[in-house]
Amino acid sequence: MNTEIRQLEPKALWNNFADLNAVPRPSKKEERVIAFMKTFGENLGLQTLVDEVGNVIIKKPASAGMENRKTVVLQSHLDMVCQKNNDTKFDFDTQGIEMIIEGDWVRANGTTLGADNGLGVATIMSILESDSIVHPAIEALFTIDEETGMTGAQGLKGGLLEGEILLNLDTEEDNEIGVGCAGGIDVTATRTYEEEETPETKVGYSITVKGLQGGHSGMQIHEGLGNSNKILNRFLFDGFEKFGMRISEIDGGSLRNAIPRESKAILAVDAVKEDKFLKETEALANDVKAEYKTMEPELVIEVTKMETPKSIMDLGVQEGLTRALYAAWNGVYRMSPDIPDLVETSNNIARVIVNDGSVKIGCLTRSSVESSKMDLANTLRATFELTGCEVEFSGSYPGWKPDMDSSILKVMSKLYIDLFKSEPHVAACHAGLECGILGTNYPGMEMISFGPNIKGAHSPDERTQISSVQKFWKFVLEILKETPKK
Repeated sequence: MNTEIRQLEPKALWNNFADLNAVPRPSKKEERVIAFMKTFGENLGLQTLVDEVGNVIIKKPASAGMENRKTVVLQSHLDMVCQKNNDTKFDFDTQGIEMIIEGDWVRANGTTLGADNGLGVATIMSILESDSIVHPAIEALFTIDEETGMTGAQGLKGGLLEGEILLNLDTEEDNEIGVGCAGGIDVTATRTYEEEETPETKVGYSITVKGLQGGHSGMQIHEGLGNSNKILNRFLFDGFEKFGMRISEIDGGSLRNAIPRESKAILAVDAVKEDKFLKETEALANDVKAEYKTMEPELVIEVTKMETPKSIMDLGVQEGLTRALYAAWNGVYRMSPDIPDLVETSNNIARVIVNDGSVKIGCLTRSSVESSKMDLANTLRATFELTGCEVEFSGSYPGWKPDMDSSILKVMSKLYIDLFKSEPHVAACHAGLECGILGTNYPGMEMISFGPNIKGAHSPDERTQISSVQKFWKFVLEILKETPKK
């Protein structure tokens, strides 16, 4: 499968992408891809260094005649989101991505593709290894752990880079020139509870929500996609009053920056109310599927009889948990009053775990306005603290404020019109890009983010458009030629 990918144009880019995708690179497990990139730079005879947190920097002098242009930092992240379909057997720690061509699109075989941000990495690799591309002095910055904390960008010290312009190749619409992004903060609620022995009068059931699209919890939060944790909680809410329902376990969602696709609860209900439980649950399932039939046509809600669980959670904690999950904000909190159609603030209830006497709820709150970010984070904090949870804020990172007067923005906007005969969409996005963080240690650096079309990022539906990659490559090469003078 990957052999066909290597025949696509531009071959240099696709070959580097195939080489990169052969290297396992989950977030926080980037040792192999760091070594891969270090070897790549050294084999080219270029100055290569790995900083103390694992970021790789490769520097290449300007091509002849371009010495008087501003140095450009080309930046992408090495890690990828690791998601797979429930029926796909795949080990992201040991296997390379299996890629498939479908018409004008490249996708993976039941897993995330790694186009986010592997196509950016492959683009930079292709420029570094070329002896014919015209370019200014280049500092290639490959950061780690972008997807689960941006610790690479946070750990990059000032003074390692001299570039005046940074091009972040991590945007997913090829007509977009990104000039700003949202910041974020992790909100984690935890508490313990006493387990009780399940009464003999109860029978065991599981409820599973699956088949949702999932997706990027920033870029797609406004689309009305289903959140499996919120949907599952509708079946648990008031369950004790109706059926004597007691929760034994919950396992919902996966990654903090992915809209949850699957969630499962293991329950015990009163045997005498079993028929009522099945009838009312089926009715609710039909209602929920009708609500989501347009956005989530593959939604499946399974109610399965099983062995009665041996233990259940304390009833008071159960009631508080289901009410907190119902009340906790999920989705768009506020739209930007300044930039049309931009989500300003949102939250994703990403992970819910209940087992062995402990509860853990993980959320990722995003905003382009710091005060609004903290307002929503405190809204969540208050919601969970009212149920006896301890709430921790962590991983906070800043947004990136647009600079509409930057010299590189003017160059890129004009080039886009000249090359593609249409106006680019100059915009801020609701994703968390590394530019805001990098700007704290490099405050004078002009920054732009752009990239090829990528759909379904952070889900097994991730795919990239071949013709768009070709368009993006053409744009990159022209930008390098027209980089502003010093």
